[in-house]
Amino acid sequence: MASNSRHYDIVIAGGGLCGASLACALIKAGKRILVVESVAFDSDLQPTYDERTVALTYSSRNVFSALGVWEQIEEGGAQPIHDIHVSNRGGFGQTRLSCHDAGTESLGYVIPVRNIGRVLLETLDQSEEIEFLCPASVVNARVKQAHCEIEIAHGSETLRATAELLVVADGGRSRLADELGYIVNVKAYEQSAVLCIIKTDQPHQGRAYERFLDDGPLALLPHRMGQGAVRGGADGCHFAMVWTTRNTEVSQRLNLDDEGFVDLLQSMFGNRAGSFSEPSPRKSYPLSRIRVDRPALKRSVLLGNAAHTVHPVAGQGFNLGLRDVACLVHLVSESGLALGSMEMAREYVRLRRQDSRAVEGFTHTLIQIFSNSIAPVSWLRNAGLVAIEHFPPAKRMLIKTTMGLHASPQKLTSGIPVH
Repeated sequence: MASNSRHYDIVIAGGGLCGASLACALIKAGKRILVVESVAFDSDLQPTYDERTVALTYSSRNVFSALGVWEQIEEGGAQPIHDIHVSNRGGFGQTRLSCHDAGTESLGYVIPVRNIGRVLLETLDQSEEIEFLCPASVVNARVKQAHCEIEIAHGSETLRATAELLVVADGGRSRLADELGYIVNVKAYEQSAVLCIIKTDQPHQGRAYERFLDDGPLALLPHRMGQGAVRGGADGCHFAMVWTTRNTEVSQRLNLDDEGFVDLLQSMFGNRAGSFSEPSPRKSYPLSRIRVDRPALKRSVLLGNAAHTVHPVAGQGFNLGLRDVACLVHLVSESGLALGSMEMAREYVRLRRQDSRAVEGFTHTLIQIFSNSIAPVSWLRNAGLVAIEHFPPAKRMLIKTTMGLHASPQKLTSGIPVH
């Protein structure tokens, strides 16, 4: 590596939600940090500023509280989820999960992705400790004994840097992960998620719905339209819809006119949430499961979707990535292990293994059970929903998983800042 290369303690490849969250968490860690993001933030292709929503668990809210950014995110339009109604179309099984059972003010929050991205980037922009390159991309990384050598494409220039730790947070099917030697397991679900915002004639009152259909789950998340809506969403009449759809039917649902789409949605969901109308333009993306059994090696670690992509059935994807952030911040700031060492990599793998496998197994099992139209399986899942409704320990366990409180707590997931 040329002598004019710049040295950093940590280089973060990917400035999306997980990468930016990690950088914000490490602002006061006394480390020299570079964040490299490939897509300009004013681009239509930038996912940190698109119109999707994310279901944020209560433990993830704690992370943002510890980072000192939760109030700004909440003010930008965070809709609390007070309870979740789970049902099976054509069956007798149903259950309700309530924040009252959890003893908290909410089970989670529905937030536009652009609100979180805006607050994180404003925080980083105000920081003198974090260096940000955008648009730029890490094009090559070579692991050496004492550091990682990194080449960065920035416009017409090729910049060179070294870092004690390279954090790969550039999303699913990461090219960098392959180059660094990670073994990535990919399973395509042959399903896609169809997304839109839908209006209803009844206030949602903070209630989310998860309805299992023959081809997959249909989720309706209470949505707060625009900044400055009444706290608690009592007057809210919009849902963010995530409809898992067989790939063979995606085009048909995307190409329906608004009236035809509303009629199909109403027939599949029923009237418990009111009468639907005014769907926004529909979008879709393919679904797959990505798993890396060892998401950390010497001088590098995979974060968020680069390490694990799960089915959106339980809304756990980004939340799982934030718990990656909390664990890595703990190791960098408090473990005493040498940054980027093999010992740190082993400890990261050990600490994240149980949580990652639990969430991956939970979401994958739900899809296998609830996307099956065989009569005995259908009867068993209905009976299972009834059992959960009438067996408090099972309901508490499901609520704990839904809220992201099943994992071993770190300071950040407990809402405690790390300095």
